[in-house]
Amino acid sequence: MAQDHIRYDILAQEALRGVVRKVLGEVARTGLPGDHHFFISFMTHAPGVRLSQKLLSQYETEMTIVLQNQFWDLKVSETGFEVGLSFDNINEVLFIPFSAIKGFFDPSVQFGLQFEVAEPKPGLRPVSDADAEPEETTEPDAEETADADAAKGEKVVSLDSFRKK
Repeated sequence: MAQDHIRYDILAQEALRGVVRKVLGEVARTGLPGDHHFFISFMTHAPGVRLSQKLLSQYETEMTIVLQNQFWDLKVSETGFEVGLSFDNINEVLFIPFSAIKGFFDPSVQFGLQFEVAEPKPGLRPVSDADAEPEETTEPDAEETADADAAKGEKVVSLDSFRKK
């Protein structure tokens, strides 16, 4: 089999993350239309994730949030999104880079996406609101992620898994 020098797997992942970015951007501007709502799963220790130390201790690896009725101040950038949510009646603001997202699901229309997320590099940790000055984190570039995945023998999620049966 020929080697994929173009890395279509990475390009497809980036394009699908663009779908999440576009949807959240629209919701930030106009609100949730109809019955749409989202379950978003992400890696809590991925580079660039910001959440409170309390949430980090409760969700050491992965966390799923729901954007439905009670969220506020949704802000979307090219690299991620920030949102206000309440956990046990305590308001929290989270920042989630798109590269940290493992899953996006809209149950109102049975639409879902799954992503591969690179393991954090040693020494990097999420930034919590308890930190006096946020530590600078860097996201691995697409080539580094692809090389790491290839070395582990992992495959990026197949588009066939999203097709309705």
